[in-house]
Amino acid sequence: MGVFEQGLLYAATTLILLFSGMPIAFALGGVAVAFMLIFMPAMNIQMIPEILFSELDNFTLLAIPLFILMGAAIGKTRAAEDLYGSAHRWMYKLPGGLGVANVIGCSVFAAMCGSSPATCAAIGGMGIPEMRKRGYSSGLASGLIAAGGTLGILIPPSVTLIIYGVIVEVSIGQLFIAGIIPGVLLTLFFGFYVIYAIQKEKKFALTSDEGSISRELLQEESFTWKQRWETLPRLAPFLILIVLVMVAMYGGFATPSEVAGVGALAALVMVVAIYGVYRWEDIKVILSGTARESCMIMVIIAMAFLFTYVMSYLHITQSAAEWMVSLDMSKWVFLFWVNILLLVLGFFLPPVAIILMVTPVIMPGILAHGFDPIWFGIMLTINMELGLITPPVGLNLFVINGIAPDITFKEITWGVLPFIIIMGLFIVVLAVFPDVAMWLPKLLYKGG
Repeated sequence: MGVFEQGLLYAATTLILLFSGMPIAFALGGVAVAFMLIFMPAMNIQMIPEILFSELDNFTLLAIPLFILMGAAIGKTRAAEDLYGSAHRWMYKLPGGLGVANVIGCSVFAAMCGSSPATCAAIGGMGIPEMRKRGYSSGLASGLIAAGGTLGILIPPSVTLIIYGVIVEVSIGQLFIAGIIPGVLLTLFFGFYVIYAIQKEKKFALTSDEGSISRELLQEESFTWKQRWETLPRLAPFLILIVLVMVAMYGGFATPSEVAGVGALAALVMVVAIYGVYRWEDIKVILSGTARESCMIMVIIAMAFLFTYVMSYLHITQSAAEWMVSLDMSKWVFLFWVNILLLVLGFFLPPVAIILMVTPVIMPGILAHGFDPIWFGIMLTINMELGLITPPVGLNLFVINGIAPDITFKEITWGVLPFIIIMGLFIVVLAVFPDVAMWLPKLLYKGG
């Protein structure tokens, strides 16, 4: 059997196992071990422990469980409610201010926890009922939370960017910096769309006889300056935590792993001091949740390293990369089809699996066509965001459906469609104007 046939069989077997519902780690590891037994010398089986240990023995990977701990500590508290409440009181005069407040709440919470599902659950649990109570349509309320939650894997700290950086062997710090402006711009674009959409719904409500829900959208809210200022003491600790992490990382005072440690410790101190989360029952939930999620991700990473080792040994990776580079395509056509591939895979697979499986294959072609790996990491991450809100396996869609089960899956899907279009257009903007992502890294790293 030639390399081409082995590669097809390898890819097909992996996809079949993944689509069957088998856990990602077992699917990747099982395929790798099976191909080692069939196509590789028996002595390679003895190297499995060494391969796994050598790849996981990476100080940068320590940032993953620490950032997860930071997010778990914050998620245990009323943090989302405080963020949402403060943003709403300060922005209520803005058309669609409640929806914009939820978008901002998603972006700030995402910046603290780095998890899209956690952001959806935390902000959506309170934001969706409040928006619907004030007349927002179910589609708009659920769609903006699902899309806003995707910012968790773009706005630093981001576990997705850490994994990409480890695989591609580029600076995690530069990746984090490159994600700041795109993350802020996507937040603004989401907010602008919410303003437009709520104005459209208000016009419909003025001419509609559909009852109280339509009329509730036209009711005005008002908060005094005292009511607005009194929310700041609750908001200040989160801002301090974000500034602490950003200054330590981007000021060159610490590595991403060290910053993750500082952030995790600061988050634990904050939830104990401000929210009284000090009982063992509460701490146990935080630590056990962190351990479960961290172990799951680390096992997936370990099995992915074994998976790529087998691909490399059988020359599947090298042959695929050579074939992609040899295609008679311009760099932009090549980039287009890479994004289509990532988008299609995102319909079915989670971001971590796609990054670990596909990056080693496409990266040689990306580099050969002269694309910057830092810039491409941001583009890839935004593509992964699309996968989180596209059917049939968009994880955020199921999270929203879980916290608001009376909203149909069809309504959620239609609700996220405008945000999918916004992110798709933003990928085009990022391709045409790469400095949207690269300006800050170039500025802070003097062209590095």
